[in-house]
Amino acid sequence: MIYDLIVIGTGPAGLTAALYACRRSLKTLVIGQTMGGQAILPACVENYPGFGKTDGVTLVKEWQSQTVAAGAEIKAGLVEEIEQEDDGFEIELENGAEYKAKAVILATGRTPRKLSVPGETEFTGKGVAYCATCDAPLFTDKDVAVIGGGNAAVDAAILLAGVAKKVYLIHHNDQFKAEAALLHKLETLTNVEKALHTEVKEIIGRNFVEQIKISQTSDKGELRLDVQGVFVEIGGAANTDFVKDFVKLNDKQEIVIDAHNQTSVKGVFAAGDATTVPFKQMIVAAGEGAKAALSAYNYIQGLGETADK
Repeated sequence: MIYDLIVIGTGPAGLTAALYACRRSLKTLVIGQTMGGQAILPACVENYPGFGKTDGVTLVKEWQSQTVAAGAEIKAGLVEEIEQEDDGFEIELENGAEYKAKAVILATGRTPRKLSVPGETEFTGKGVAYCATCDAPLFTDKDVAVIGGGNAAVDAAILLAGVAKKVYLIHHNDQFKAEAALLHKLETLTNVEKALHTEVKEIIGRNFVEQIKISQTSDKGELRLDVQGVFVEIGGAANTDFVKDFVKLNDKQEIVIDAHNQTSVKGVFAAGDATTVPFKQMIVAAGEGAKAALSAYNYIQGLGETADK
């Protein structure tokens, strides 16, 4: 069987792409490992239009249900290789299964880098977060820690300073690496305490985060900070290793796309956090998934890029 479209990734971009593809009557297969991707992590989501206050798991279930109801077929699996053929593309999974399609959408998302300390996994979604833009309002008038020293970490600290009572900005090096404008803004904030040469050793709590154990890299002396939130902002990696020799990537290993979500390979489109599109947010990924599906439809039908203008 040859599908019209195979979508690789079951996060916001992938599920939305499949939904839009099915509404254009494309026979669509979605392949992914974790239903919802990073969207399942937040314990509270307040900024997704139309849902009010919800949680990641509930939001993903609605996404999945709507996509399946539209006609999409979803299979669990890890894609190992994509090969281009005369009549389309062949997708090979790690378990040896093979599927063919006329077009492909890459919506593989990204993986946030972890601290890899005790308590991090246990309290993910229960005080440990990886997106200040998504979760900052949940920590109004609370004490939080931001871990990292680059633009993302300093930007998160600035954002959180507007809602939190106290923000600890913790970095293991001797200076922050953020842009000068961000550092200047940081210096104006009275509720941000900077801790350089400092590492997080453990995240502690019962049902939710209550403390972090930190140590200074110079003398290894340990102490505890009372915090209700820990924002890990040490970067992330696009899940693109399996296509690094297939489509063009930038220096961040993100898939390079144009305004129509077309990659460097004709018939292969991409959407969401794995691409060069800025602002790694659920709503942005969903919108990009819709664009990619409409572009894939135009490609399959032999229509030009301007068909939907």
